[in-house]
Amino acid sequence: MTTSARSRNEEIKEASRFLRGSIASGLEQTATGAIAEDDTQLVKFHGMYQQDDRDLRPERLRKKVEKAYSFMVRLRIPGGEMTPAQWLAASRVARERGNATLRLTTRQTIQFHGLLKGNLRPALRTLHADLLDSIAACGDVNRNVIATTNPAQSASRAAGVELARRLSDHLLPRSRAWHEIWIDGEQVTGGEAEDEPILGGTYLPRKFKIAIAVPPVNDVDVFAHDLGFIAIEENGVPVGYDVVIGGGMGMTHGEPDTFPRVGDVIGFCSPQEAVALAEHVVTIQRDWGDRADRRHARLKYTIERVGLARFVEELAVRHGRRLAPARPYSFVSNGDRLGWVEGEDGLWHYGLFVENGRIADHPGAPWLTTLETIAHRHRGAFLLTANQNLVIAGVPAGEREDIDAILDAAGLTRPGALRRNAMACVALPTCGLALAESERFLPTLVTDLERLLTRHGLDGQAMTIRMTGCPNGCARPYLAEIGLVGRGPGLYNLYLGGAFDGSRLNRLVGTDLDREAILAALDPLFAAYARERRDEERFSDFLIRTDRVAPLPEGPEAARP
Repeated sequence: MTTSARSRNEEIKEASRFLRGSIASGLEQTATGAIAEDDTQLVKFHGMYQQDDRDLRPERLRKKVEKAYSFMVRLRIPGGEMTPAQWLAASRVARERGNATLRLTTRQTIQFHGLLKGNLRPALRTLHADLLDSIAACGDVNRNVIATTNPAQSASRAAGVELARRLSDHLLPRSRAWHEIWIDGEQVTGGEAEDEPILGGTYLPRKFKIAIAVPPVNDVDVFAHDLGFIAIEENGVPVGYDVVIGGGMGMTHGEPDTFPRVGDVIGFCSPQEAVALAEHVVTIQRDWGDRADRRHARLKYTIERVGLARFVEELAVRHGRRLAPARPYSFVSNGDRLGWVEGEDGLWHYGLFVENGRIADHPGAPWLTTLETIAHRHRGAFLLTANQNLVIAGVPAGEREDIDAILDAAGLTRPGALRRNAMACVALPTCGLALAESERFLPTLVTDLERLLTRHGLDGQAMTIRMTGCPNGCARPYLAEIGLVGRGPGLYNLYLGGAFDGSRLNRLVGTDLDREAILAALDPLFAAYARERRDEERFSDFLIRTDRVAPLPEGPEAARP
């Protein structure tokens, strides 16, 4: 199903000796902070990206010195669940080897920024000692599998995390390259020849993402991923999953044949067959995906090219039977539960808002230190959410006051309804793809938007707002009620009309807008919403009902902007 032509990345993977390349020898080259060009592609499979500080580029160019290279390392944490000991290990690495921050991501994991090349091995060995790794957190593989963190549904959440772990383990690369390079320090010789029975010798055509949702909260944005599982409950326990395929957020400016897409529900599977089903979806994409043009290499483009019916037919052949009909479900939101929530297990869980996922010590708000203090005392778990927040989970009722006191002493922020549903990617200065600011810009923009909402009597009105510095969609902006996508320094495309529950794409309504233009575009819409909305009507639903944003068309084009 693929063409004979191949992209350069395919050649690099094929020649890599199962992801080894010359990474090990490159780590020994102390004359540069970088690694070989081909190896910059291979280290992604090991969970890291080579980056440089783009704020420092002009000065270093004038001085004719090398870019300020460093590495971002991303952990593999299926289901986002960590022990307090693991949290402390991650915090220690951030302080000793990175830039003293932890970045919670939209894929329910942790990123470390600012690691120099010589610090990579010590950092990964520290993490490995507490059963953490970065295998397949990046690259053309199945990425970190995410699952709901809704603390109110203890049994279903636990089942989702367990499924995430089984999926992650089953779909991991079989190569021993990560352990050899980062932990053992040398290649293990002898033994059986290596093979990749699921991913293949050149791995997948592009990244692959899986999410597990439990209604009524779509906190993982299940329709945004290559493969999704929607739990169907009976008596509070999942009896199976509706299966979603073909979602994806990335696109390219000026390339109309690239687009975000929401996934299609194709049927229902039992918990016992979920892992095998996932393998079959992955192997179809392995065999059918586009290996010539990486812009069209995701599963969503494979489905658009061959048709959903043809893909589902092939899935039935490989799976040995057709899926049962999908069962009904209902989502009401795609945000997180913040504050104290009592679970079905009788334990308490605190949802902590972390603006844009960045945990650091700031004057008057020592968050890194505060969470270390809690981790030393806490006996439950730390749950990372797909909305860049943190849940301190499994707290006995008698220990709530202690947690509250620690958080209050650190200057706990209680965000308004708009800010608590806001999310941004990292963007500048470290992301090499960023065209505009995101993490450093969104907080002040939200403050401006909050003033507009107050002016129109909309205090407390929840809306989703998401911003990315480029069109690749890491913060899932195309599902937001208000989406902003970087076009250039200080300029953004504005998207409106995504569903509050994450089930509908938004629409492009403005291009190349600066801060003032964004506020000018939204101000009259907020005013109209305040005057004309119906009871309980969401902002995005109002925009579509009143023809201020055109609804998505029906049929095959429904997935396209």
